[in-house]
Amino acid sequence: MIVNLNKTRGGKDMKKNIILAVVIILTMILLVGCAGGDTTGDTTNESQKESEEDTVTTASIVNDEEAFKEAISADGEWIIATLNDLTFEEEIIVEGTFHDKGDPENEIYRKIAPYTQDDNHNVIERFTISAPKMIIKSPNTRYQAGTFAGDIVVEANGFSLSNARIEGNLYFAKEEYKSSADISEDSTVTGDIAVK
Repeated sequence: MIVNLNKTRGGKDMKKNIILAVVIILTMILLVGCAGGDTTGDTTNESQKESEEDTVTTASIVNDEEAFKEAISADGEWIIATLNDLTFEEEIIVEGTFHDKGDPENEIYRKIAPYTQDDNHNVIERFTISAPKMIIKSPNTRYQAGTFAGDIVVEANGFSLSNARIEGNLYFAKEEYKSSADISEDSTVTGDIAVK
C-alpha cells in the first residue's frame, strides 16, 4: 500500500523528519569517509598513506587563477590541489619554505596536485596549468599527476616530477638543483632538461 505523505495527518512533519534523517546519515557517512582508512592494522603502502594524509590535511583546494597564485606564494600552503585547468598570461612563482602536512616538525616539502582522485586514491581527472613559465623557489616541491604547459625553472633543491607531464622545458638554475631532482619514469618532459 502506498501512502501519500501530503494527505495523511502529520504528513509534513513526517517529511521533515525523513529529510532530517537522510541529512544526518549523509553527514555521518561523509565524516567517516574523511576520517581516513582502517586504524586497526597497517595494511597500506607508503604512497597510499601519503595520499590519505594529503586528502585529510589539504589546506588549499583552488579552482581559479587568483586563488592558485595566493596558494603558491610564500604566504600560501604546503599543498595546492586544483579542481580544473588554470591559465596564466604571466609567469608564476612557487616560493616559501613549507613542511610536510603543514607540521614544522616534519621534513620540508611542498606539493602541487592538479588532479582529483577517488576513495581508493586512483587518479580520476588530471588538469593542466598553463603559463609561459613557472619558477620553483620552494625546496622539495613535487609536481604530481597533472600537466604543466610552459617552462619550469627550478631554483631550489629537491624538485620532483611524479606521474606528471611538462609540455615545455625543464630548466635548473644550478647543477646542484638538477642533481637533487627526481623525475619518475612515468613522467614526461617534451622539451629540454638542462642547467640554464
